[in-house]
Amino acid sequence: MPEAGPEQKGGWFARLKAGLSRSTAKLTDAITTVFRKRRLDDEALEELEETLIAADLGLSAAQRIVEGFRKTRFGKEVTDEEVKAALADSIAEILAPVAQPLAIEPARAPHVVLVVGVNGTGKTTTIAKLGQQYRRQGLKVMFAAGDTFRAAAVEQLQIWGDRTGCPVVAPAKMGADAAGLAHDALARAKAEGMDVLLIDTAGRLHNKAALMEELRKVVRVIRRLDETAPHSVLLTLDATTGQNALSQVKVFRDMVEVSGLAVTKLDGSAKGGVVVALAQEFGLPVHVVGVGEKADDLRPFTARDFARGLVGLD
Repeated sequence: MPEAGPEQKGGWFARLKAGLSRSTAKLTDAITTVFRKRRLDDEALEELEETLIAADLGLSAAQRIVEGFRKTRFGKEVTDEEVKAALADSIAEILAPVAQPLAIEPARAPHVVLVVGVNGTGKTTTIAKLGQQYRRQGLKVMFAAGDTFRAAAVEQLQIWGDRTGCPVVAPAKMGADAAGLAHDALARAKAEGMDVLLIDTAGRLHNKAALMEELRKVVRVIRRLDETAPHSVLLTLDATTGQNALSQVKVFRDMVEVSGLAVTKLDGSAKGGVVVALAQEFGLPVHVVGVGEKADDLRPFTARDFARGLVGLD
């Protein structure tokens, strides 16, 4: 996706910061209470660590950040504003390696993106938003409604297809074989000269073994047409689930080779700090984050903006 211009970027940062406001309040209210001109001693560092864990940054990231504070600021008088600024820098350092755009490779044509995740995490709307953005860039995009057991998911994708001008390959009947549908979609995408094929999938985790077999079958079958596909496996995570997002990454990594993450619904969450925990724990690229319903509310992830937005800095 193209870099935002200065004016556009300012508008996006304001939306990102507003979307993170509940997460910010959770984190900064505690920091303000703890660090009103106070020496950074063992007790203060312990309280900071507890604050970071409570804000869903996770134990490992919290310990890493606190150790950095211990080395550089231990024993010094600090204000809450100094702590926030230093915290933003520490968080950005953790996030920087994973802030990578979802690069569409024209040579692959179609670049196949398999979108996976638990039902309700925003897979279908993420596909729609990405499709709309790629269309604006002049790319030819096709959707595949691979969550064949959920009529609502198929209908939603068809509505988005009409809105965005992206053709949709949908099952002839509910419960059709998802792998067969993915195969047909790829064959059609190749025949029609598509640049991108975005494939929706089921996310019924209550029946994990069956879901694993279905996703693996989808991968096997599309590789009959293109042995390098899928070129990206995008896992969508709902920020409102907090630490549960980490267990979802582990589960889906066991099923398919997840290549990157999309974190949705940050605007409805007080648990936005989980993005830091994900970066620290897995090191998987975070391609995009979402803070609303519009296509422009899903944007490439940038470490510094997210870190500063999370701690409430401009």
